[in-house]
Amino acid sequence: MATMPSHGLRHVTTVRPWLRNFRSATTLAALPSSPSAEDSERAESKEKPKPKASSSYFPKRGQSLELVCESLAFKGKGLCKVSETGFVVMCDRALPGERFIGRVTRKKGTYAEVTKVQTISPHWDFVDAPCEYASYCGGCKTQNLSYEAQIRAKEHQVHELMINFGKVSPTELESIMKPIVPCDIQFRYRNKMEFSFGSQKWLPKESLHERQDGIENYALGLHAPGFFDKVLNVDKCLLQSEPADMVLAAVQQSWRDPQLGLSPYDVYSHAGFLKHLMLRTGRNVKTGLPELMVNFVTSSYKPELLKPLLQRITAIPEVVSVMNNVNTSVGNTSLGEVEYTLYGKSSITETLRGLTFQISANSFFQTNTHQAEILYKLIEDCAGLRGEGSEIVLDLFCGTGTIGLTLARRAKHVYGYEIIPQAIADACLNAELNGIRNATFVQGDLNKIDESFGNNFPKPDIVISDPNRPGMHMKLIKFLLKLKASRIVYVSCNPATCARDLDYLCNGVVEKNIKGCYKLKSVQPVDMFPHTPHIECVCLLELC
Repeated sequence: MATMPSHGLRHVTTVRPWLRNFRSATTLAALPSSPSAEDSERAESKEKPKPKASSSYFPKRGQSLELVCESLAFKGKGLCKVSETGFVVMCDRALPGERFIGRVTRKKGTYAEVTKVQTISPHWDFVDAPCEYASYCGGCKTQNLSYEAQIRAKEHQVHELMINFGKVSPTELESIMKPIVPCDIQFRYRNKMEFSFGSQKWLPKESLHERQDGIENYALGLHAPGFFDKVLNVDKCLLQSEPADMVLAAVQQSWRDPQLGLSPYDVYSHAGFLKHLMLRTGRNVKTGLPELMVNFVTSSYKPELLKPLLQRITAIPEVVSVMNNVNTSVGNTSLGEVEYTLYGKSSITETLRGLTFQISANSFFQTNTHQAEILYKLIEDCAGLRGEGSEIVLDLFCGTGTIGLTLARRAKHVYGYEIIPQAIADACLNAELNGIRNATFVQGDLNKIDESFGNNFPKPDIVISDPNRPGMHMKLIKFLLKLKASRIVYVSCNPATCARDLDYLCNGVVEKNIKGCYKLKSVQPVDMFPHTPHIECVCLLELC
């Protein structure tokens, strides 16, 4: 029987009395959140509203309430309750313990959303955010919450979701849920960042009087939360590597120069040249030193326009590749239709679990390499391969094959399935690069499988499923219940859909006359992305 070992990783705590004492908000940890950040240009009255007593159970749109944030819910929104009624409201950027005035912006059935207008008293576990953009950027919403408090909140979310959506009893969960694995590196952990060029710079309310026209209104940075047309200009990002910051600074210093003839893409007029700046950091396999890929996404192929920027950024020693992805569509996506190499190599390398991976401009690869080492070790331990080379592994949603290839060394054969053709091509390339010949990767949509799925591979002993945020389609769940592999390792980036799928696999779906046949043996939360609401989970199921 495979169990999850302690593997010697540092855990924050092994005793969690706060889980028992916390005032549970039932399923609200899983409430969906949608971007609702208010643009400063649409800011409401500057007068501080006075909270009104709630005369009914349901607060009205526009009503001001005095609230206290009790916990963080899914996607990092603050969970609060109206004091007179207990009605639940959600507030973006509200943190546990914070008392504030909030204005109701919308009602969504069993809860409402509010916008924070004024903080009365700060939250618990306050720390100074080291990033100057933390108050405005949507990437790191919890930088001013101590890291210990961040991971406590994430662990609690997983705990509540497993009870309310996974239908795991609290007593059972106490024995199978492990303490969250923290991330030892809380900054400079991302190996990929994508910045956008924009013709409209986002400004906070207090700086709106500084708005200028033309080139001075151009921006390179990150989209303001909730706005596809406005860009928060940034000169650095504490999540990416220092060499990547150097490239960003070099581009910022020159791209607005009128003599260069460069213009940002405008999402309304569809005019302009520069769309995105993508920076990827890898590692030279021989020296272990960082190497950087710079990818300009443009609306057309005009390499002569990029030449001045090229000269600046190639002077940075870590830059070994400069790519140009051309996207002629009116959309503002970063995936190019055609790709050109402007300087150096067309790919960079990275090592993971003793394997070497080639990363191209559009490759799919774990964004936090350091924590991916730990995550993949957990997956290997859950898989429990005997190492005799006799077991078959089915790797669903395999991406570029990173998980399957790390398991191939101890398996008889790995069969990987993924919908994205480029990811499958990268998986095959990575298998060849590492001399792995017992892995087969197939392109296909796992949401559209039919009765013939499974005919092209032998019955697996172990299934690895690493779906994207929506989780697994019911067709795939039915297939797995019919397949009855001995073990399933479910790797999830969304604990809400993970808990739902675990319930289906263990308890079935009564209304569809589907019977479950698995037992949940362990749940391991992992913090892959500090200062963000994202949570990874590794769950082990065994056939009953």
